[in-house]
Amino acid sequence: MGKRVSAAEAAALIKDGDTLTTSGFVGIGVPDELLAAVEARFIETGHPRGLSLVFAAGQGDGKERGLNRLGHDGLLKRVVGGHLGLIPRVATLATEGKIEGWNLPQGVICQLYRDIAAGKPGMLSKVGLETFVDPRQGGGAINDISTEPQVELMEINGEEVLFYPSQKLTVALLRGTTADEAGNVTMEREAPTIDNLAQAMAVHNAGGVVIVQVERMARAMCIFRAFLWTPWLWPSQRTTCKPTAPLSVRLSPTACDRRSVKPPRYSWMCAR
Repeated sequence: MGKRVSAAEAAALIKDGDTLTTSGFVGIGVPDELLAAVEARFIETGHPRGLSLVFAAGQGDGKERGLNRLGHDGLLKRVVGGHLGLIPRVATLATEGKIEGWNLPQGVICQLYRDIAAGKPGMLSKVGLETFVDPRQGGGAINDISTEPQVELMEINGEEVLFYPSQKLTVALLRGTTADEAGNVTMEREAPTIDNLAQAMAVHNAGGVVIVQVERMARAMCIFRAFLWTPWLWPSQRTTCKPTAPLSVRLSPTACDRRSVKPPRYSWMCAR
């Protein structure tokens, strides 16, 4: 059975040097309360420091919310992402050479989550050949200090392909709708399910910590099975009951579940 913790306590589980992956698409499915807690902890204590950030779609409002909350000197060491246009605070750190940065194809990163979860060494794809992602044309690097290869050129059966190595993801910050006391999570009020399950599996299989911000809690094993996004996988789950103002884009009540009242948001997380 899990116990509830605050967003601040959840953020405190992130260690210096961790590799963080986050969910979201623009403002959809972004765990903004958790990101705000990480930012607040860094401003107050200077930790966590030197984080690596891996994400697929852009997650932010182009100003202060979403992944922009991580755009502080010292908080990030590197970023690997599919779209940085909505997170100018992080993008500026990369373009100014204050952090390492790579811009890789969004779809490649989405698929890479699944391959990491499956324990594969990486993925092969022709996506990116003869573009700025091709190692012969920069390998997706944003600046001169980004020298560690994130993509390699290979030849298989006489054809050129790109190999994208797996990364060890140690923390996932995700968003769902409902969590029960046993650790099951649903996404019935979220617009898309995006890559949450693959990200959770990738981090879990690496022995990391999975933290999910949800709207509400349910009694153990009371969730309708058809709504399940991720079943119970981890021991010692914890939740947070801190109300938040989520960064979200929602379907209309008639298009979604005919409920117009938005309950407080909570965080469901798995300890290391």
